[in-house]
Amino acid sequence: MIAILAPILVFGLVIFVHELGHFVAAKAVGVYAPRFSIGFGRAIFKIRRGETEYILAWLPLGGYVRMASRHDAEAAFLEGGNEEKAARGEQDADFDPNAMIPFGPKPIPEDRWFESKPLWARIFIMIAGVTMNAVLAFVVATGLAFHYGDLVFPSTVVGAVRELAGAPQLAQVHAGDTIRAVNGERVQTWNDVRKGIATSVGSVTLTTQRGQVNVPLVRNGPAPEEIADALGLYLPPVIDSLFPGNPAAQAGFQRGDSIVSVAGHPVFSWTDMVEQVSSSPNKPVSFVLRRGAATETLTVTPKAVPEPDPASGRTRLVGKIGAGTRDISRKASLSLPQAMSSGLRITKTNAGAVFTVLHQIGAGKQSVRELGGPIAITRAAVSAARSGLDELFYLIALLSINVAVLNLLPIPILDGGQILINVLESAKGSPFSMRTREYILRFGLLAIALLFAIVMYNDTHAAIAKVFGWIGKLFGA
Repeated sequence: MIAILAPILVFGLVIFVHELGHFVAAKAVGVYAPRFSIGFGRAIFKIRRGETEYILAWLPLGGYVRMASRHDAEAAFLEGGNEEKAARGEQDADFDPNAMIPFGPKPIPEDRWFESKPLWARIFIMIAGVTMNAVLAFVVATGLAFHYGDLVFPSTVVGAVRELAGAPQLAQVHAGDTIRAVNGERVQTWNDVRKGIATSVGSVTLTTQRGQVNVPLVRNGPAPEEIADALGLYLPPVIDSLFPGNPAAQAGFQRGDSIVSVAGHPVFSWTDMVEQVSSSPNKPVSFVLRRGAATETLTVTPKAVPEPDPASGRTRLVGKIGAGTRDISRKASLSLPQAMSSGLRITKTNAGAVFTVLHQIGAGKQSVRELGGPIAITRAAVSAARSGLDELFYLIALLSINVAVLNLLPIPILDGGQILINVLESAKGSPFSMRTREYILRFGLLAIALLFAIVMYNDTHAAIAKVFGWIGKLFGA
């Protein structure tokens, strides 16, 4: 049931909210909208209320709102057929003699056509879907923050400092330093430290027990968030949890083991251990542990796990041993305004991450192999549902803001492309010719088809490789 219901909830809610935005906006400015569909293809269920027919279709990869448009025929094959051709005749059971096409014989009034509306109204309709997805992401993130509270890390001790290009001053901060103030404001938790750095203007001033460190915020230099990410919270190098079947458990690690050194390198914090392990995927690593009064030496081979590099954004293989340290965080309840602030911050962060990935793909720093499609989203939905409702709803928020950002791309079939076409036509003073619109539509279809082929390949190539592997073994290859 989880495998069936979770993807339906995730896909369905995100698609419904997007199309509802277009629909409500069209109604608000007086555009005739005869069809509201979730999914494409043949209808599973449909019902007409007022002048709109509501449809649930078989192919749940999107949805659409049909609006009275002079260019209806161009996208008709994508969205269930031309309304003129689909018009009911008197012999049809659902023919309504008092209704407009396609439900009855009455023509659509001139002022109800999409093209009859001013540019601002058309942009309002087209951007409403994106806006509703952003609102859904914000509402879900706010609800999660309000219900579950915030994780507070009651420490300001630095565990590690990562080198950051453009901010050499950070080298003055050492592991073990206690940050007492950020920009002159006293801090009591790591949350305060990160918030103080993230809201810095002009420079970041960190006050530790050894003095002050000033990091100027310069143009083309690291952003405040990057400076915050370069500082790691101190976590003791003590194993608190082990994951069955992983290298650490198999090598004989025990809960409570204190890590003294890894591969001959002394360990001060959990971050030190992680750095040594991460750099040794599939390579044996020697650990010196303190277990009670005794000292033990164990060798473990970290398994290789793909993970994005925080510096370059490229995917790399890092070592993991399947062990965790003690969680020092505590939950703090949030007021509604605080939860809204947290929800807005999470939504902005997720949107920024999507823009970053798109930029890195365009710059060749990220591979399109990292993109996932419907199958990957379905797997994520099932996994999230099994982890709990909070994970499932966070996935909904994440997917919703992804849909919002991606729909802003200037590809003709997407909202961003349609907005661009309408703006260009308005600047030109007249609509593009039918031939030009046909070429634009073909380009959009080609771009979407190429993207769909890429994500479907990414979703299925591992399974296809396994099938061919089984076939090879069957024939002794």
